[in-house]
Amino acid sequence: MKIISSIEELNTIYGAGLSQASVDKVTKRLTPLYREMIEISPFAALATVGPEGLDCSPRGDLGGVVRVVDDETLHLPDWRGNNRVDSLSNIVRDPRLALMFLIPGSNTTMRINGRGVVSNDEALLSSFEMDGKHPRSVIVISIDEVYFQCARAVMRAELWNAEHFANPAALPTPGQMLKAAVGDFDQETYDREWPGRAAKTMW
Repeated sequence: MKIISSIEELNTIYGAGLSQASVDKVTKRLTPLYREMIEISPFAALATVGPEGLDCSPRGDLGGVVRVVDDETLHLPDWRGNNRVDSLSNIVRDPRLALMFLIPGSNTTMRINGRGVVSNDEALLSSFEMDGKHPRSVIVISIDEVYFQCARAVMRAELWNAEHFANPAALPTPGQMLKAAVGDFDQETYDREWPGRAAKTMW
């Protein structure tokens, strides 16, 4: 297998295909239209880096996954999850992060590269109250650059085409996957109890 091992080699292959628009679309702060796209997005993938390596985790919230504070700052609440705190552990040691926002029905994705800090300021947590509950921390994100991504990947995947949606009944269940990873695991009980447990601990 031939391996590409230098920027020069990459530029030989891809350099001529760079359009001016792919450079011009990058801004250091939110434009009004970039803000509109990000505010409507209910889902984002959060990428972080730490001493143990890289991490990418899903983040979602109906009505907007992040709060836009101003053109250079976002707030991302850390709602209930599995308590692994991989992303948060990375951020407190290395502030670099990236976000990719998905908007159901749109082929355009938004991307942000920036830096984050983790806050448990009481007033900030209270400002995200949902069903009487607060997140345990909020990631305060400073934007370094923001831009929209070429739509071809989402178009190729036909991501929003219901005709291509997977049948959940034909997929492995969480309990089955845990049993395959652990071996001695009660998958039936886990799968039976999981929907009710998730519904009660959404926030």
